[in-house]
Amino acid sequence: MSAEAIMEELDGGENGGKETSTNQPGYSLPDSALSYHPPLSPDPVSPLTHLGTLLAGHDAPRSGGWDRRLDLGFQGCQILGSTRAPGREAHADQSVTILHAKVAQKSYGNEKRFFCPPPCVYISGLGWRVMQDRLKEAGYGDSVYGVCGYMCLDSSSQSQADTFKLIFDQQPNSRMFACAKSLFISDQDKRKHFCLLLRLFLGNRQEVGSFQSRMIKVISKPSQKRQSMKNADLCISSCSRVALFNRLRSQTVSTRYLSVDRGAFIASARQWTAFTITMVEDQRADQGDFVLSEGFVCYGCVVQLVCTESGVALPPMVIRKVNKQHAILDVDEPVSQLHKCAFQFRDDPHAYLCLSNDAIIQYQAPSGVRDPTRAVLNDGSCWTIIGVEAVEFTFNQGLGCIQTPVTPFPVITGLEVNGGGHVAMLEIHGENFSPHLKVWFGNSETETMFKSPKSLLCVVPDVSVFTDGWRCLRRIITIPLSLIRLDGLVYRTPFSFTYTPELQPPPSVRGAAGGGKREGGMDRGQEADILLETIHQEFTRANFHLFMQS
Repeated sequence: MSAEAIMEELDGGENGGKETSTNQPGYSLPDSALSYHPPLSPDPVSPLTHLGTLLAGHDAPRSGGWDRRLDLGFQGCQILGSTRAPGREAHADQSVTILHAKVAQKSYGNEKRFFCPPPCVYISGLGWRVMQDRLKEAGYGDSVYGVCGYMCLDSSSQSQADTFKLIFDQQPNSRMFACAKSLFISDQDKRKHFCLLLRLFLGNRQEVGSFQSRMIKVISKPSQKRQSMKNADLCISSCSRVALFNRLRSQTVSTRYLSVDRGAFIASARQWTAFTITMVEDQRADQGDFVLSEGFVCYGCVVQLVCTESGVALPPMVIRKVNKQHAILDVDEPVSQLHKCAFQFRDDPHAYLCLSNDAIIQYQAPSGVRDPTRAVLNDGSCWTIIGVEAVEFTFNQGLGCIQTPVTPFPVITGLEVNGGGHVAMLEIHGENFSPHLKVWFGNSETETMFKSPKSLLCVVPDVSVFTDGWRCLRRIITIPLSLIRLDGLVYRTPFSFTYTPELQPPPSVRGAAGGGKREGGMDRGQEADILLETIHQEFTRANFHLFMQS
């Protein structure tokens, strides 16, 4: 869908057409956001603190959020040079989250196999309400408050008919939600992988940005063969995200998704929930805890489903393969994408996870007299499992009102430390980098060099910047990393940098143990260490500036 067509449709909405969003919601974030607090003054003879391990994001079951690792207490608005004390704008993050399946079935001929579950978009964060308040103060009309979006496949051949207009609804938790129900990929598209493209606009035709999903694999139909390592991308891994849906009598209109609403499990016709599926050891610990297992999920394994957003979990269940409305009890092959499966409660072998209208219940399967390796199920006990992805874009406009799109959105994929001691270099790998980005450690800007759209280089700040001048610490300090555009736009990242104490004592302790003092009170060994450290520091910084000039 072209930009001109989108603008025309936006104009039509302003002139009395169907408005994308008729609400003026108040977006909010919890006030319990973590902020960095400097530790108390340490013992001056403790070991010198150096840089340490890097905390990168990885998939694991968590109790809240979209598996996010963001320090919302970062006072990003300070970079604008304003003398105003940071108020609520300091926490006014704006988040755009896209949930989608990892695979999609191709449509053939006139048939349209809509993506199932449908891609969903969540808009959250106090920053959206702050932005609306600023526009209201500027005298804009009510139509500017709405947020509208369009989703399509990431190909230039997409027509306006292939673009889905998103209708955002207000949710009780102060988020906005929309889903694209009628997206599909035709057999004319020969790609094996594709991405979804989301374009967001304000009601005044101002573009917020264009956001891409993760890669989606195209398949013709669910594989019924036993999966091998060659098709590992079609297997369901432990600690990965999945979605479950039930389709009664193979009718699309009767599709229900397993979802969580206000802490309760329900069957929803529109909204679905991402769950972390984790294999657990089939042995109870003394305290009732479970030992997590890694690898591919196989039939016959005990698994637990945990809502990635709320942390609500179902009891441990055994996943079973379904064939012709029978649960097969003696199959141990890997679970594959879009397989039909059943979930047998471990503590009650005859009970299966089932839906009844919009409720989630336990179905009591009759005992298999003829064949003990099979259990007869009803329609509500047969679920389809599919791996899903969640990609989140979080940014903060600070105290300003930025008119340019927030995209292309820089994404960090890895960190690499060069050097050590008090002067070290950090190379940041990722995508969509530009010369207009600066790296910030917490509230401290650092010297940044643009190497390429996939690489940034920066100087690691001394630990004393974050500890009120103290350089000798016993404790570990973790600082969040952010990227800030020159116009003040803050890009949150899921990465952080950790300073750890070194194992050997500082130079002052080593010098006191090995030699006498001069008249001035300074040990010769300590003076030499300080001199060498200063020379090394200036030499490293000089090399950095020469590298920047070259």
